[in-house]
Amino acid sequence: YFAVAAYPEYRHKVFNRRKKIASKYTNVAKKYFASKQEDVEIIKLEGSVELGPVTGISDAIVDIVETGSTLKANGLEVIEKVSDISTRLIVNKVAFKFKKDEIMHIVNQLEKVIGGK
Repeated sequence: YFAVAAYPEYRHKVFNRRKKIASKYTNVAKKYFASKQEDVEIIKLEGSVELGPVTGISDAIVDIVETGSTLKANGLEVIEKVSDISTRLIVNKVAFKFKKDEIMHIVNQLEKVIGGK
């Protein structure tokens, strides 16, 4: 799922300025904070966005959370859940017709890795 994550004190902090939110997923972050009618500054970061709050570049991040172990390792916690997400595999019909065996091999390998969910 997508979540807003920050240091625990973020929940109680009073901001005298716009909050700075770092994310790889700037459109998701913009839509989320707009839906809450919060005026925030969105900062595009690639790589380990957890470093935004760690280095002081941002107050919080919007990122994908699976287990939360990376957040915990950096002293961060989930502040708010933004939305659930899912993954889809899309295959071109013509490619599937001519490369069915190769595509099905990839699908089977993916199912092994994710446990057939």
